[in-house]
Amino acid sequence: MQNISLLRALEGELARTISTLGPVRAARVHIVMPKRELFSRNQQEPTASVILTLGGPSQLTVEQIAAIQHLTATAVPGLQPNRISIVDDKGKLLARGFEGDDAAGLMAAKSEERRRAFESRLAQAIEHLLEKSIGYGKVHAEVTADMDFDRINTNEEIFNPEGQVVRSTQTVESSTNTREADAQAVSVATNLPDAAAGGDNATSSSTEKRNEETVNFEISKRVVNHIRESGVVKRLSVAVLIDGTYAKNPDTGQTIYTERDQKVMDQLATLVRSAVGYNADRGDTIEVVNMRFAGADAVPEEPLEINFFGLDKADLIALARWLVLGIVAILILLLVVRPLLSRVLEMVPRIGAAAAAESQMLAEQAATPALAGPAGTPGEPGFEELIDIDRVEGRVRASSVKKVGEIVEKHPEQAIAIVRAWMYQES
Repeated sequence: MQNISLLRALEGELARTISTLGPVRAARVHIVMPKRELFSRNQQEPTASVILTLGGPSQLTVEQIAAIQHLTATAVPGLQPNRISIVDDKGKLLARGFEGDDAAGLMAAKSEERRRAFESRLAQAIEHLLEKSIGYGKVHAEVTADMDFDRINTNEEIFNPEGQVVRSTQTVESSTNTREADAQAVSVATNLPDAAAGGDNATSSSTEKRNEETVNFEISKRVVNHIRESGVVKRLSVAVLIDGTYAKNPDTGQTIYTERDQKVMDQLATLVRSAVGYNADRGDTIEVVNMRFAGADAVPEEPLEINFFGLDKADLIALARWLVLGIVAILILLLVVRPLLSRVLEMVPRIGAAAAAESQMLAEQAATPALAGPAGTPGEPGFEELIDIDRVEGRVRASSVKKVGEIVEKHPEQAIAIVRAWMYQES
């Protein structure tokens, strides 16, 4: 359980890290860590798969896909980048796992990537060079390269006869001396006892000498192992489009397009040849053309005149502005000012009635100084003053009014809410 929890935590952290990339909105990572079998010499390597959810129409570049592979591989022990498969949310295979099994396809993809990178680099070099003199955005270059990405492995053994070194010398000398006596004719005289002593025997001798010398030389040898991985450019085709110059006519105010001088175009073509490494022997072609770019300057300069009851465009814009302001003023009067005025007019009669009631109450108090009746006189302890309020039935004791005031002072917010409720009920 601890191993499973550790693996899930590692997958979650990798997914969150990959999700921080710009084009990636969400990611999921699955890691397979094989178990090592007992008494087994072959150990399986771990593998991983990554599922990406991309945000918007943006696509991942080859460098970003390789970065995700290496990021995942460095986080898992023993995991190789070529054993990680990457799939997007549309089911498109972005990176193929087990790339070693398809070496031919992998080499073809890498060759195509190198060719495009070479063409893009040459095109950018041409544009950056020419923009220094003719201006930014005034030049566009396209490069097509015919390249040979054949992998050549050459093994050579070169012997140098001039670099001889004596390795061993063997000398054999022989001498032979030979002496022979001539044979006599067989007769009766040779068989006599005294014949051998008295006869002369002829002899012959020979001498032979032989010298033999064997010399072994060590000849220098050079072994060359040549492997060519990078591509070789077989042919280049370069097309450069250059915009002309623009000048405004002071009399009419229109923009006039002017083509560039042929001498300037020849100089620009010379710069392009030097930038791309032009070689006529391999059939390179370079075309530098001066043409007008399609853009804002290509639109007709004369504006479209709008006449409506003799009013031009500026008059119509001013009229629309005043019309909008008038509509806004009318809305303010109807939705803001009118409700406020109606509320003020409704409150005026109530304020007048309240003022009349107060003046009448003061007059009655002045006419009758003591209204205690059976309740007692003002100086007595049990005396309570009675208040007669106009438009209210009955009389209210002063102690009740005092208690209500104390309650209002202690709970002002609840009192305000009650008064507001009464006002809404009256309205």
